[in-house]
Amino acid sequence: MPNTPRETIMTTWIRKATTLGIAAFFGFAIAITINAMAERPTGESSEVPLELLQTYSDVLDRVRSDYVDDISESELIENSIRGMISSLDPHSGYLDAEEFKSLRESTSGEFGGLGIQVGIKDSVLTVIAPIDDTPAKRAGLEANDKIIRIDGELTQDMELESAVKKMRGKPGTDIELTIAREGESEPLEFTITRAIIKTESVRHELLEPNMGYIRVSQFQSRTVEQMLDALDALVEENDEEALKGLVLDLRNNPGGVLQGSVEMVDAFLDSGRIVYTKGRIADAKMSFDATAGDRLEGAPIVVLVNGGSASASEIVAGALQDSNRAIVVGEKTFGKGSVQSIMPLSDGGALRLTTARYYTPDGRSIQAEGIEPDVTVHQLKVSSIEDAFSISEANLSGHLSNGQSDVFRSVSESDADKDEDQEPLVLRDYQLYEALNLLKGMVIVSRNTQR
Repeated sequence: MPNTPRETIMTTWIRKATTLGIAAFFGFAIAITINAMAERPTGESSEVPLELLQTYSDVLDRVRSDYVDDISESELIENSIRGMISSLDPHSGYLDAEEFKSLRESTSGEFGGLGIQVGIKDSVLTVIAPIDDTPAKRAGLEANDKIIRIDGELTQDMELESAVKKMRGKPGTDIELTIAREGESEPLEFTITRAIIKTESVRHELLEPNMGYIRVSQFQSRTVEQMLDALDALVEENDEEALKGLVLDLRNNPGGVLQGSVEMVDAFLDSGRIVYTKGRIADAKMSFDATAGDRLEGAPIVVLVNGGSASASEIVAGALQDSNRAIVVGEKTFGKGSVQSIMPLSDGGALRLTTARYYTPDGRSIQAEGIEPDVTVHQLKVSSIEDAFSISEANLSGHLSNGQSDVFRSVSESDADKDEDQEPLVLRDYQLYEALNLLKGMVIVSRNTQR
């Protein structure tokens, strides 16, 4: 019996939708090229049963003709695709042409929006990490914040792509987010002004003579190049002497380009496996190994992580930890250990499909487990005991003023604020302070071992 025109159209559409095209491994923006055509597992049929297509066609026709509102077939089909893919796992999804364009922009390092990486965690829209020096970071959003509402609309059952689309918009426009945060008894309200997000993913600082610090906020196409430049700059700032130790800060780093994480690990290893992936198809099984050349020549490394460290940053932490090349300090990471393939479609959109899990050199799957630090250090706000408990004349009820004007006093307070902002980074960041102390100890041990 020949196919009806509708069955022919549906069969053609499904074949197009399942064509893999040029794939790229992707995890919250992980992207590397793999072979164009996927292989089906042996023994599985590539044909979709005709009776299922007929059922789909019948449902589509009934909804189109009988639903209370008029909905176009194209909208129904797109929604059915979204439903099919989103039911698989939180990281798979369908992207229309506009969403696919936004995705490519976000990996290039410039896009419009708030400056946060989000995902679905425990079925709730969750902030993975705010990006450094963006509206979201300046407004006070934090890793693991739960986004309850976007402009008053509940996010329950909202698809990830839809949420991202709502949060992006014209620079200069405001958006209201309702946040649930652990430790807060009531939801928090944030009004954030959208902006063009231009992110520099690497910054550096010489903490002390011979002790370098590199902060990597996300993995973009030029991140490793920028990190190598930062290492050169640190040596120059260190009077052209080689560094004796490095703190690599990956806190609140939500991931990015996978190849960047591999190259970053390779910069500090002479040999050994970095990461490998396993999936159902042959192209999802990959392994990456280090090449000769350690930019620090064996100098100790401390890697800082927390709950906002995800995906590519977990690859770096896990690889350096397993190879005994670095000590991991901080808090348990997010646990995003699955690999997504981006599959361009003929309509200009793309399919983001989970195709593999990645594993550390010792065979640990990070998925839903995360990286446990070697040394757990929670972030604290530190003030001196003297400041906390000292009593002075100014604390006494009814004390006399010093006779100087309010103008003078306000200027002095402003100057004090400036002095606080200009405090060395290591004195404003408890985890970094502890990481530096640990690094100093590692340097001493290393020096004594070499004698």
